[in-house]
Amino acid sequence: MLTTLHQNRRSQLAIGLLLGAAFGFLLHKGGATEYDVILGQLLLQDFTVVKIMFSAVITGMIGVHALRSVGLAQLHPKPGSWGASALGGLVFGVGFAVLGYCPGTVAAAVGRGALDALFAGVPGILLGAGIYAALFPSLKRTVLSWGDFGEATLPELLRLHPWAVVPPFAGGLALFLYALERGGF
Repeated sequence: MLTTLHQNRRSQLAIGLLLGAAFGFLLHKGGATEYDVILGQLLLQDFTVVKIMFSAVITGMIGVHALRSVGLAQLHPKPGSWGASALGGLVFGVGFAVLGYCPGTVAAAVGRGALDALFAGVPGILLGAGIYAALFPSLKRTVLSWGDFGEATLPELLRLHPWAVVPPFAGGLALFLYALERGGF
């Protein structure tokens, strides 16, 4: 079944569209498409976005490694570097702070009819992607290669079996979420 799906690009696109719509719906239901929620996160007063994202990280981390363990998935990590992470984080953070949306929440907000997301967020994403594409050749030779750490995953960097890293990391995130909830955030 999975081999057939892997060879059928149309089915993959349909599944991706359906899962993307479901993700957008869940972002909306969780409140992550509301400007006040995003602003509250940036002001460290409302941790709804952190709760949503850390819950997704825990679920995804356990799910991917479980599927990988039984041979139903393979990891294909992209190479990374400290320079790329810093530049990406800076650009993401500025866009997030100025508009109050990240790319995922922009799409979900457009889906719920937010005009600021449609007329500022979408053009901002397209403009940023265009600028990045134009600057990529020079960035690749400079900033993006600083502190290159290749395609290694965290378990590989630590030289540990993934299941020696995943449960403690997921547990730590879950404890952090519990503390946020108990603290009234």
